[in-house]
Parts: sequence; C-alpha cells; structure tokens
Amino acid sequence: MSDTISSETVAAADSSKTKPLSLPLKLAYGFGSVSYGIKNGGFDYFLLIFYSQVIGLDARLVGLAITLALIFDAISDPVVGYWSDNVRSRWGRRHPFMYAAALPVACSYFILWNPPANLSQQGLFWFLLINAVLIRTCITVYETPSSALAPDLTQDYDERSRLISFRYFFGWTGGNAMTVMMFLFMFPAFTTAAISDGQFNREAYRVYGLIASGLMFIAMIASAIGTHSKIPMLKKAPPKRDMGLLDVFKEVWETLSEPDFVKLFISAIFGAIASGMAAALSFYFLTYFWGFDSLEKGAVLLGTFASAIIGFALAPVISARLGKKKGAMIIGAIAFAGSPLPILLRLLGWLPENGHPGIFWFVLISGIIDLGLIICFQILVASMGADLVERSELKTGRRSEGIFTASMTFVRKSVQGFGLMAASVVLTLAGIASGANVEQVSEAQIWRMGAFYVPTILSLWFIMMYVISTYQINRESHEATLRQLADRNQPAE
Repeated sequence: MSDTISSETVAAADSSKTKPLSLPLKLAYGFGSVSYGIKNGGFDYFLLIFYSQVIGLDARLVGLAITLALIFDAISDPVVGYWSDNVRSRWGRRHPFMYAAALPVACSYFILWNPPANLSQQGLFWFLLINAVLIRTCITVYETPSSALAPDLTQDYDERSRLISFRYFFGWTGGNAMTVMMFLFMFPAFTTAAISDGQFNREAYRVYGLIASGLMFIAMIASAIGTHSKIPMLKKAPPKRDMGLLDVFKEVWETLSEPDFVKLFISAIFGAIASGMAAALSFYFLTYFWGFDSLEKGAVLLGTFASAIIGFALAPVISARLGKKKGAMIIGAIAFAGSPLPILLRLLGWLPENGHPGIFWFVLISGIIDLGLIICFQILVASMGADLVERSELKTGRRSEGIFTASMTFVRKSVQGFGLMAASVVLTLAGIASGANVEQVSEAQIWRMGAFYVPTILSLWFIMMYVISTYQINRESHEATLRQLADRNQPAE
C-alpha cells in the first residue's frame, strides 16, 4: 500500500467519519480491550493480596514497587503515543504496534504471577518491580495505539460515545470474567486440607497467569485483524521531518498544554487514585469487612456483568440527551456519593451483623447499580477526551490521538500505582498485617479500615468532579471545530 492516497479517498474518508460505524467494526475495536481488562483486573484485585498475603511481601513494598514502575510509564507512554502518531508504514500508524505487542504482553503477564520460590523480601521486591515495569511497557505498546483508533474512526460527537461504550463493555466484562472464574472455580478447586481458602494458594495464581495470558493474546490479535480493513481510511502520518529531541518534546508539550486536556488529566489523576484504592481493597472488604465466602464473592463479581451492560446502554443515551459533561457530572455525583454508602452504614451500626442474608443482597444490588453508573461516567469522560483531538488539530495542525491517549493511559495505569499505595497505607493504618487470615484480624482493625477508607475516597472523587466541572468542550463547540477544520482543509480553487 502506498503512503500517498488520492484527494477523493481523503474526502471519502473524512465523510465516512460522520456516519454510523458498522457493528462488526465496533465489536472488533471493543474486543481488544479484553486484554487491558484482564491485566487491570489482575492488578486491581489480585496483585496486592497475592504478593502480600500469599507470597508474603510487605504490603508497603508491593505499593512501592507498583508506584516506582509508574515512573517508567511517565516516559514510555508519551514516547509510544508520539511514535504511533508519526510512524509511516504500509499498515498505517497504529496496527504495527498492535500486532507486535501481543506476544510480549502475554509472556510478561504470565511471568508476573510466577515468582521464584524462597526469594527474600528484597528479592521479591525487585522481581515485582522489574516485571511490573515490563508488563506496563508492553501493554502501553498495544493499548495506546489501539485506543487511539477511536477518534480517527469517527468524528461524530455521539458516535464516539457509542464506540467507546464497546471498548469499556469488553474491558469490564473481559477482565471480570477472569476474576469470576477465580472465585467460582479456581479458588474452590485449590482449597485443600492445608489451605482452607484457595484464595491463599499460589498454585491458583499460576494457573490464572497461564489462562489470562492466552486470552490476552487472542483479544489483541483478533482486534488488530478486525480493524485492519480500515487502515486505508485512517489518517496518515505527517510528512517526514528533520527533528531533534528538543523539537519532539516541544511538539508534545504544545499538544498537551491544551487547557481542557489539562483539566481532564488532573481530574483523571484523582479519579485513578480513588478507583485504584477501591479496587485494591475490594476483596479485603468482601473478605474481612463483610465476611463473604468464595461463592458469595463470586456472585458479587457476577454482578459486574450487569453493571457493564448498564454502563454500556446508558452512556450513549446520556451523551445524546444531556451532553457528555453535564451527563458525567450528574451520573458521577450519584455514583461516587453512593459507592462507600454500605461501608458507612456499617460503621454507623445501621446494618445487621454479618451472616444476615439481607447484608449480601444489599451489598450485591447496590454494588451493581453503583458500578454501572461509574462505568457510564468513565465512558462519557473518555469520549470527552476523544473530542480534544480536533481542538488540538485546529490549534497545532497535527493529529495527536496517540499523545492524548498515551497520557490518559498513563493515568489509567496510575490506578495500580498510586491507588495501590493508598490502599497499602489504609491497611497499615488499620493494623492489618501481611499474611493475616480472617481469624487473625480483629473487629477494631476491620472498623479502622472502613473508617480510614470512606473519607479518603470521597475526598478524592469529589476533587475529581470539581475539576471536570471546568471542562469547556460541548456538542456545539465540537461541531464548530469540525467546520473550521473542513474549511481550512478545502483545496484552493
């Protein structure tokens, strides 16, 4: 395929980006996020408890290792984003990365869950740190170019919300399917006379690593193949330029200095810390705070599938009727106020004791509704981020989907960094030691865990909401930007 295409093809491509996308294309684009969902689920729900309670690494060292790995992401994410914006190949700007990353992602994720036996605390810390850096880098090489396809596949304000809904639906359901499998099948299968709860058997995580890495590979390759036919219609890289390193950094800075991006970035940082802390502590609350067994925890996780459907169906409707920002503010306020409500009610003594059947159903139903609203909120905010591409193009003359996506990918991955660190601090303040089973944790420690968690996460979420409230792009301004770009790109007569 030649890098040069006719003006008629360019016009056809631009016109197609305001029309509805086909269902197979949306499915293919969305299915690729299964890999990120599996990785996210593993890091969010299992990594802290696996390395701390199963392997025996101090929870503070787990949080430190993941946070240090985040520093490397601060370098790799914008590098990959800028590179994928400017690479020239017969397979376009994004697909070479998507194909190349599949096997390294799968291999590095498998290794993460198979630490050598008998390592010291220092050895375990370095093993976790090195492998966390490796999997983060590999997933960046895939996820950033793959996600960056969204603003290039469609420029329509509402169609972007529908497309990104598929991405989030598969990300949540794909990752959650592995998590449900662990609680309903894997942990019970690895429960032995010596280990009364398979959640604390390292062999369960070895099998998890094998299955998860295989599914991640399949999802990445399937998505790359499923979107391959659209390569001729996607934007091409800019002409080759002689640029030094300083020029590259200047372009990246110029792109990311867009005020509305800065607002989304700052808000996303606070949201990522809150979400990461909530995810990392979720099984601690299910296990220690609510006293659920593996089947009950599996049932709570099954509810995530219903939540994903709620978010998937609701986000496009909210986008069309209320607009992205207004919809996100309303949905977010309800979701984030309600998220820690069951824990708060227990702290106040307004719920019956653990073991009462009403406790399980209250936690299950409230969790399904609340998570569905959170997923809807995430879709709307991601679609708001996609609308920055044309605003930046109007200002700089460059398409920078990769840089914007890389920056938000960096924030999403900070969920496991700062979020895990925050979770480890809560556990330390509560006095819950590494390796402690349910019988070794006192009621006072459990109460303190909830008491430190609720005000912290509410503060983080509502700071995030305040910053988002200052975002300016809406449907009218987006469509005005598209008209200005169309006028500017009109060939001179």
